[in-house]
Amino acid sequence: MIIGSHVSMSGKDMLLASVKEALSYGANTFMFYTGAPQNTRRKETSELKIEEAKALMKQSGIDIRNVVVHAPYIINLANTVKEETYELAVRFLKQELQRCADIGTSILVLHPGSHVQAGLEAGLNQIILGLNEVLKETPYQGKIALETMAGKGSEVGTTFDQLKYIIDHCDYPEKLGICLDTCHIHDAGYDLSNFDAILDEFDRVLGLENLLAVHLNDSKNVKGAHKDRHANLGHGEIGFDILNGVAHNERIKDVPKILETPFINQKAPYKEEITMLKNQTFTNIE
Repeated sequence: MIIGSHVSMSGKDMLLASVKEALSYGANTFMFYTGAPQNTRRKETSELKIEEAKALMKQSGIDIRNVVVHAPYIINLANTVKEETYELAVRFLKQELQRCADIGTSILVLHPGSHVQAGLEAGLNQIILGLNEVLKETPYQGKIALETMAGKGSEVGTTFDQLKYIIDHCDYPEKLGICLDTCHIHDAGYDLSNFDAILDEFDRVLGLENLLAVHLNDSKNVKGAHKDRHANLGHGEIGFDILNGVAHNERIKDVPKILETPFINQKAPYKEEITMLKNQTFTNIE
């Protein structure tokens, strides 16, 4: 099982600190942002202690090919209403891909975006336009993993068919894949109680080989609520048994799973949740 969580990247050790944090949770992968997800302020990659981080990863058995970078939330390629928002998204996503290339990671998770009441078709086509612009001359050798979304507001990417439309119409489909978020697809209306049936549908529509990462989260909302509120494993509407089954499903055993569950009493729950998944036994950690 390739399992980890979101970790921070801050302080003097930067990416090296991220690796240390992941190891403290008993993880063998992790996900990080190259800077705050709400803004465009970024340090030069030369300041991130990349080589030291890679050395510790190699020593500890973390394969950098399974390490995930998450693009910031401010990127909205689907926006046709505000030209400056779309232009910022294209420009900043290009920079993110350069940072990923500098670091050496191969999976960049991206929220497809929101059409801001312009309509689904307009949003989908704007994403395709933006991805074509971003990917046409990128130095990045990895892939952008479009994340499945819950359908909150005017979010795009709430069904496998919508994501297929983006990939099929992009000029660079070989540079794209999918990140499946369990909370998001539950909130979008998918029934996780039969996860193999979901994988069958995913394989039929998108191809299972294109599943690059899984965000393993419980949900505070009932199926189909379109709200996107993560819960700790076993403390939501999906439940521990189902999420444990997702984590251990043999069909996706080589896909990195990332926890994005809420802090409990201002403390990260990831060590306890990873232990629960390794032992396949629920423990109440609240």
